[in-house]
Amino acid sequence: MKKPPSTANHPSLPRFPPATPLSGPTLRLSFKPPVQIMDPKMDSGIVCTYYSIDEAIENGAAPIPISLDSTIDVRCTIDIMDHLLACEAAWHKGHSLAQTVFSCIYLLRLDRTAPHALLHSYCRIIRATCKAVVSVVSDARTHEEEDLFTMTYGLPLNGDGDDKCLSILNAVEETISRQLRACKATSSKRRLPEDLEPLQSNPNLEEGFCKALLCRLRFRKHFFHVLSCMKRPQGRGLESARKHIASCLTELESILKSADFLRSCFDESCEGDIDDKTTASGFEPIGFDAMLNSRLSAPTPPRAIKILSWKKAVEYFVKLLHDLDVICSYSLDPRLESLLRFVVQFQKSQPDLVARSHLQLLLVQDGKLYGRDPFFAVINKAAALPEATKNHDIQKNESFLQLGMLVMNLLKILCTNAAWQRRKLGKFLQDWRVIYVQLELAFRNEYGEVSSSSNDENTCMKIFQHILLWVEEQTYWIAFRFLILGFELELYSTGEYCMVYWYLYAVLIKLTEKTHLMMAVSHDTAKRKGKKKKDSPKDLARESRIPPAVLFLQCYICLAEGLTMMLAALRNEIPVFHSPSPFNTEHEKFVQHFELLQRACIPDHVSYPSYKESTTHARFSTLAMYNYFKDAQRIAKEVKSSFSNDPERLAELRKLEQVAEHNSVAQNVICRLGALDPSLKVSFEFSHHPFFATVVVKRS
Repeated sequence: MKKPPSTANHPSLPRFPPATPLSGPTLRLSFKPPVQIMDPKMDSGIVCTYYSIDEAIENGAAPIPISLDSTIDVRCTIDIMDHLLACEAAWHKGHSLAQTVFSCIYLLRLDRTAPHALLHSYCRIIRATCKAVVSVVSDARTHEEEDLFTMTYGLPLNGDGDDKCLSILNAVEETISRQLRACKATSSKRRLPEDLEPLQSNPNLEEGFCKALLCRLRFRKHFFHVLSCMKRPQGRGLESARKHIASCLTELESILKSADFLRSCFDESCEGDIDDKTTASGFEPIGFDAMLNSRLSAPTPPRAIKILSWKKAVEYFVKLLHDLDVICSYSLDPRLESLLRFVVQFQKSQPDLVARSHLQLLLVQDGKLYGRDPFFAVINKAAALPEATKNHDIQKNESFLQLGMLVMNLLKILCTNAAWQRRKLGKFLQDWRVIYVQLELAFRNEYGEVSSSSNDENTCMKIFQHILLWVEEQTYWIAFRFLILGFELELYSTGEYCMVYWYLYAVLIKLTEKTHLMMAVSHDTAKRKGKKKKDSPKDLARESRIPPAVLFLQCYICLAEGLTMMLAALRNEIPVFHSPSPFNTEHEKFVQHFELLQRACIPDHVSYPSYKESTTHARFSTLAMYNYFKDAQRIAKEVKSSFSNDPERLAELRKLEQVAEHNSVAQNVICRLGALDPSLKVSFEFSHHPFFATVVVKRS
């Protein structure tokens, strides 16, 4: 490091007379040179064992062959395979490709592995797999929150001959399979064919090594097939993908079982906890340097990467495959309501980026749903319009084209992670509000006021009326989704639950109203299609009943209203629940949480003053007169039979019933004991439902 410049003869610096020596102990000042940019102290990520790939190879970091002892060579090859699996899982979790998978020197100089057929075939399939995954995530564009994922930094991801990676892998697999069959033969037939050489020198270990290698090679082959099949247009490869997913899961089980053999076949003991190791054997892999590509990680500063353990990597791939299997098993239902429910349910398992990208590519292809259904036809069906109107020329209207784009973007947003999804949905609400206003203006310009028109047979007017109602319903559904994602992301504190449930109640009221109207319109359309001239008394009675889907939402409404009133009563009667925040007022919190909804006027005439007016006078004496939780419990019980063929909604109703039952008991206890009882301790937990709190009452 250069010494700092001398200041002795510098013209711009002041000169001071020499210091007068002091009596007593001498104070010694030691001068340390300044820390400069690129100094290892300044950026620890720059410290590398090797500063180039060539330097690493010259120093023997990635030898070919790995060892002159064939037994050691095979074990080390398996270690490389296992560590690459762990690196791949770490990459999928958001770390950079340069410092995970491509920390393998063999991958960076793949041509050097040609003499080692086993390692060469595995590295080729790894590179082809990485390329396929990058392609899927880039095409889906769901990686805004994981920007590092698709950055390849000029790495050798596109290699010549990678299209033949499967044929090379199959040839190696066949050779090892023949070797395994020979090992399993009886002693009289144990002589190997002349053209077949053993993998390594120890006959007692041959069968175990063959099995360990085969399950790893077969997993790579089937996983590559899964990625390829799922990219086929219009979901044509989903059935084949499911078969390969099942094979992948079988091979992963075999990989886990091989760990015992790999740890027992050598007398050496591995230091440290085996569960933290990145290989099944527990040995450190040869041919890796995580910091070798650290300079390629721009625009982010180099950073230390902790690779997942081998066991965690296997667990990750098991979950990924299960998530992909859920996608492949979907029936490609063209009904938008069913599709939205499927995506929301799928997101509850918290799938990672790769699975979410595959889902989005399946849903939206070439500007169509599943690559086959135009979005106007999808909207037409969702808005309960007759089948004949799906090809109407009105779809060429600019507002309808924009609406189709909004539906397409909604599906894409729902495939992102929860945090990104909530941000996007909040801003997205204004677009839905604007498109509603545009459609309404176009309708009025064309037909005047709805009430003044009596031409029910006019197809264009019917399309406008149905779609306007559907857009409103969809807007409130998005607002509902926006609010409940706040619970999933833990954005609300206990002191804010009251305003959140109050706003949720206001949104649910409007959503239920629009859903009921849409179902009435849908029933009317179906009735006209059936050309019934005279309704029977049974049909009239059936029409007068509230649809189960509406009752389902009313159960939500009762819980939201009950929690709002209980929290408001607690705040009004127990001082501890009314402790003001030292940082911002309740009004400011209201604005922070609901500003995006307020900008879009969702719902209309909802504001902080109206919230205060609704909750200021809440008392437990009035709550005792009316129990909202009892109503929720009753509705949940009544509507269960209507969803006997829908396991997801049935499970949701059971959860709602549990919350209602527990909260009803808690409310009665508080009312009986009195809220001012100092020994009464009230808390909230989400043990029964993810966004409806269960009130817990205890006495200290």
